[in-house]
Amino acid sequence: MSDKIERIKTLIIGSGPAGYTAAIYAARADLKPVVYTGMEPGGQLTTTTEVDNFPGYPEGIDGPTMMMQLQSQAERFGTEVRIGMITAVEFSTEVGGIHKATVDDSIQIEAETVIISTGATAKYLNIPSEQKLRGGGVSACAVCDGFFYKNQDVAIVGAGDTAAEEASYLANICKSVTMLVRKDEMRASKAMQHRVHNIKNIKVLYNTEVDEVLGGQVVEGLRMVNNVTGEKSEIDITGLFIAIGHKPNTDIFKGQLDMDETGYLITKGKSTKTNLPGVFACGDSQDKEYRQAITAAGTGCMSALDAERYLAAIETPASVA
Repeated sequence: MSDKIERIKTLIIGSGPAGYTAAIYAARADLKPVVYTGMEPGGQLTTTTEVDNFPGYPEGIDGPTMMMQLQSQAERFGTEVRIGMITAVEFSTEVGGIHKATVDDSIQIEAETVIISTGATAKYLNIPSEQKLRGGGVSACAVCDGFFYKNQDVAIVGAGDTAAEEASYLANICKSVTMLVRKDEMRASKAMQHRVHNIKNIKVLYNTEVDEVLGGQVVEGLRMVNNVTGEKSEIDITGLFIAIGHKPNTDIFKGQLDMDETGYLITKGKSTKTNLPGVFACGDSQDKEYRQAITAAGTGCMSALDAERYLAAIETPASVA
């Protein structure tokens, strides 16, 4: 068995809309991309039953099927998709330098360019009934799934700007929105709080937490508990939205790549360039504002174009005066 370390032109860390779109563009540019899927091949959309807001699917499509189609399209142009987890990286700081990565704590590979599309993981309450009903009425994305609960009663958990914004969004679609806030006040900006309180079909319950999500195969109700009095109560709902934040999957890049206080990678200007040459970031690993499949795909395209231009620049000999 050879101990020779594999050298590739473009390494894509993570799959999903960003990673597979980057792979499509990189493969068509003859960058011979290799995708390592990570622990969740296909990304967050593989846990979504219906995707109705991605252009080109007038009848909608389920998330897993969409990801398989994106993978097939990437492979059609020569992308090599490998099941595996990048567990460590050692990025070069030099222009034209070689970046090193470790796969599953054992296999060493080297790459001329790296595209990071590791995504982010939605935070959940991690109670058994909630986990059981994920995809059956429990969602972490109101913009993605709110449409399915048109004219129905729903609840949302959270107290920040995102929760307030998603509650407002749901209120335009749903019959009623019950907002559960764990403390006696919201963390959201005053402007967002005013917006929530001025919408008639939003009811805010303070000092309130989820005790249990009710239902067999789908959400049928919610048992809540007042964390001050201990009193429990129930409401009938068909959808529960969790809006308590996301965690970007960027831990292995700490100390090498610039990131904000919550771990989102920082890219330069309108590009996908990180602070290191030849390393690019796309999708939810660097986007904490939109977090949509279509925006992830867009930045995936950008990262491949950035990688292509980077390689073209270092491979072109300097002109002789």
